[in-house]
Amino acid sequence: MKKVAVIGSGTMGNGIAHVFAQHNYQVNLIDISPEALQKAQQTITKNLDRMLAKQQITEEQKNATIKNITPFTALAEGVSAVDLVVEAATENKAVKLQLFRELDQHCAPEAILATNTSSISITEIAAVTNRPDKVIGMHFMNPVPIMPLVEIINGYNTAAAVTQTILEIARNLKKTPTAVNDYPGFVANRILMPMINEAIYSLYEGVAGVAEIDTVMKLGMAHPMGPLQLADFIGLDVCLSILRVLHEGFGNPKYAPCPLLVNMVQAGHKGVKSGTGFYVYTPGSKDLVVAERFR
Repeated sequence: MKKVAVIGSGTMGNGIAHVFAQHNYQVNLIDISPEALQKAQQTITKNLDRMLAKQQITEEQKNATIKNITPFTALAEGVSAVDLVVEAATENKAVKLQLFRELDQHCAPEAILATNTSSISITEIAAVTNRPDKVIGMHFMNPVPIMPLVEIINGYNTAAAVTQTILEIARNLKKTPTAVNDYPGFVANRILMPMINEAIYSLYEGVAGVAEIDTVMKLGMAHPMGPLQLADFIGLDVCLSILRVLHEGFGNPKYAPCPLLVNMVQAGHKGVKSGTGFYVYTPGSKDLVVAERFR
């Protein structure tokens, strides 16, 4: 398997394309927006330049990586001759289900269809295709070129041979894959999101401030980033979406999103992507400034 299509050129999609291309896979990067594709290619080049400056790659490797990526705006054209598709579109169930219906029609019968979803059921996605045995979760972590883990999620009908193939591919990317089963939130977000939600509740209930909560977790629990800063980094809208999947999937009130999180997302305060969340993010600045509302 050396020809891969990545669907979606946002933060996760361009990172996934970067990693595959860097490890000598031919990558078709697909997005309906030419502007998004151009921005993705600029981001990949910038990240490669950073690696080059740190002597992590050579100039030759940088150029080969860029050459390995071909942009497409037409889905059918981009996936027609690939061995593997990795879908990294928006975390929206309706969008993903429609994409997988189309992928099933346009991809070769033997192609494996993977999704980078962080919470949506692999089994449900697979059910809209005629190849549920060839559908699997391939959940990369952000930022993809740096984070070593890939959470491999088996749907109810995923074939063992497909799982082994994807585990091998992840290792070829110099990642550490871990196979889990398809239940709400899988492992990563089933554990992470309740912690983030509890941190937001601690702020909401006045237990402590933003900086204090994050400091406790960084210095007391050896977390590289506090849960509120991490929520901003992930995207508060994404956190809310995952918590709703957990709440619906398990029917347990402990997964109910904190009202503060709901209000922030409704107000457009989504974290790094919007410029404001629990902290304020100014382009070019590395200073961590608590949002005025929480000071």
